[in-house]
Amino acid sequence: MTYSTELRNAKLDANSTVIGNAGKLEIYAGTDSAGTTGPEGTLLATFTLGSPFAPAASGGVQSPTLPAATTGVATGTAGWARVTKADGSTTVMDLTVGTSGAQINLSSLSITTGGAVSITAWSITAADA
Repeated sequence: MTYSTELRNAKLDANSTVIGNAGKLEIYAGTDSAGTTGPEGTLLATFTLGSPFAPAASGGVQSPTLPAATTGVATGTAGWARVTKADGSTTVMDLTVGTSGAQINLSSLSITTGGAVSITAWSITAADA
């Protein structure tokens, strides 16, 4: 099945509606669980997301507003990320992390307690282009 760009953009724009204002982005060590069940791995850092979450998608790609840097709450190697609603418990999506070529690119995958953690790039591409 292939979707038009207009439909892919609309599906991505729904992320902003579901996540709402001031959602959370949690960075975890370890490997993502299959699906959006309980988190696996150690929570390394939490970001508060923008209000709104992202501007309108374009070309089947959504580029969320980059949140301000945050501070590590544990030491470890970033392995994956989870977006929740502002309540911090309603999971919306899980994402890949890296320093380049991932859905979320961090300045470093090595996170330390009390150290600065920042996102350098973030994009979500709709499937079925």
